[in-house]
Amino acid sequence: MRNVSSYFIILVVGFALAACGGYKAVDDDIVVESVGGLAGSELEADDISTSGLDDGSSLSISGLDSADSIDGDGDASLLNYRVIYFEFDSSNLTPESEAIIQAHAQYLNTVSGVGIILEGHADERGTREYNLALGENRAKAVFTLMQAVGLGADRIQIISYGEERPVSLGNDDSAWNLNRRVEILY
Repeated sequence: MRNVSSYFIILVVGFALAACGGYKAVDDDIVVESVGGLAGSELEADDISTSGLDDGSSLSISGLDSADSIDGDGDASLLNYRVIYFEFDSSNLTPESEAIIQAHAQYLNTVSGVGIILEGHADERGTREYNLALGENRAKAVFTLMQAVGLGADRIQIISYGEERPVSLGNDDSAWNLNRRVEILY
């Protein structure tokens, strides 16, 4: 009888400890890459294209100029934009996007010790693998331009979420336009 009660107590304690352990899901779909310079990436500074958005796009920032990039008090109009949008199936930067990216890179050059994360995203169309690669290529395009402006590659981390983190759950062009993006986080 004593052995049965000992086994029962051990079993109850084991279940209690197992319940306290918790569970954390591992997301195998996240691609994290620390890029160590142009030689570490597949893109070169000359590979960046600046074609404009088509008429169906949601991004409309008129009159952006790189001279608007940084005010004296640090509250720059371009620094308020932390999301870079892309056309369907493209990692090409628009002139508006380039101005925003350059403003962030110039600002970060004045602040030492601050790291930056570039999160690449895609809309739901395409396979998971394709969208992860597309999100990575978009983040690499932003990275390449930031590095060309002088931001050190050791301060930039690239993460691709592909289609896994949409900001809009709709199934139409306006939702897809919002989901094709790179988020600049620092």
